[in-house]
Amino acid sequence: MTVVPRLRPYQGPALFSYGFRPFFLAGAIWAALAILLWLPLFFGRMQIPMAFSPVDWHAHEMLYGYLPAIITGFLLTAIPNWTGRLPLNGNRLIVLALAWLAGRLAVLVSAPIGPVAAGVIDCLFLLLVAAATAREVIAGRNWKNLPPVGLVLAFFAGNVLFHVEAWQTGSADYARRIGIAAAIALVALIGGRVIPSFTRNWLARQAPGRLPVPFGGFDKAALAASGVALVAWVALPDFAVTAALLLVAGVLHAIRLARWAGERALRNALLLILHVAYAFIPLGFLLTAASILAPQAVTVSAAVHAWTAGAIGVMTLAMMTRVSLGHTGRDLAAGWLGCAIYAAVIVAAVARIGASLDMDAYATLLLVAGVAWIAAFGLFAIGYGPMLMRPRVGAR
Repeated sequence: MTVVPRLRPYQGPALFSYGFRPFFLAGAIWAALAILLWLPLFFGRMQIPMAFSPVDWHAHEMLYGYLPAIITGFLLTAIPNWTGRLPLNGNRLIVLALAWLAGRLAVLVSAPIGPVAAGVIDCLFLLLVAAATAREVIAGRNWKNLPPVGLVLAFFAGNVLFHVEAWQTGSADYARRIGIAAAIALVALIGGRVIPSFTRNWLARQAPGRLPVPFGGFDKAALAASGVALVAWVALPDFAVTAALLLVAGVLHAIRLARWAGERALRNALLLILHVAYAFIPLGFLLTAASILAPQAVTVSAAVHAWTAGAIGVMTLAMMTRVSLGHTGRDLAAGWLGCAIYAAVIVAAVARIGASLDMDAYATLLLVAGVAWIAAFGLFAIGYGPMLMRPRVGAR
């Protein structure tokens, strides 16, 4: 993404000059802190006064806590480039950041303040994000970029349902699946736009060879198939027809990824990690299908974490590092820090999937996954935090 020139200078703190800055930093800190809290919660070593069960809290804060922060940071940075409008910054950005923070705190103390109050406070953030992004897209008459706004609304609806479902039934199964489905749809949509584009741009400067296939009918078919499969999975997660749809979607996304010439990006870690992240999408589809057809061999948890720890976790860090470097005026090179972040999050994803496939090693692999996840997002916060809080390199 290129930076849209501002028509009027911004005079406030650099942290609130662009959407990616506060939300990437806060999202990374919370991604690490939430798992740091989750591990002792899961093993019964700690209690927090919240209305959610520990499992539901973990799922909620990954799907509707850390992830929306990263999505918001990305969209508030990308939309000005899509529409040509000024980026949202200053006080309006601070209000959004405070709304997100209020949601995290409200959920943590949802028992004493009550589930209704916690739900209202928490859901406000995504509603504000949907309104802000829709306003910019509509004002810029950039209709082709309305789908991401629709997915933000899907997250909002899923979050509302999560609070209602957890309050009324004690478990938020449907809302969890809605959040995962919306996230995977968004990664497939945005990833299918940026991965081949970034790869083509870099490969065009290298030796002649295969280039990514441009977006076309096959991509539309893959997205449509995954949309149908995800809707079926949300509504009918145990049906054979759902498994068949998931299998088709998984194969199509695997072929889609193969069309992007990822094997030629091995020397560019900043590019390669995008391809690795996307690979977890077809893996998740195939494992989810397997969990329906052969539940004794593949657990639902393994399948879900291929999408969450894998596709979502790896892709968010891949985009966070790339966007942060580019929009702060630095060279697009991962360096040792980026490579360490990528290695840690891949270890986290693989270990978490493995934990659900090998119950004998479950506790050990869960700890490995948790520590690696904390390391990945912690390294981002420590290493990239200073550049997010300082003015763009070369800016006056």
